[in-house]
Amino acid sequence: MLWWVAAAGAMVVAGLAGLGDWRHRTRRDLDKVGWINWPSVQMAAVIAAVGCAIMAAHR
Repeated sequence: MLWWVAAAGAMVVAGLAGLGDWRHRTRRDLDKVGWINWPSVQMAAVIAAVGCAIMAAHR
């Protein structure tokens, strides 16, 4: 059960990272530089969610 919760949490993080990336791409002031690489955060969260789902299904 804990693996499914972790997978759901990672998907929430991936969704929030996607929202952060969208906000970064549609910003008005193009000179504002972001410090977080949102696509990398999103990809890491998706990989973590898939790994957690595999672990949950394996049990």
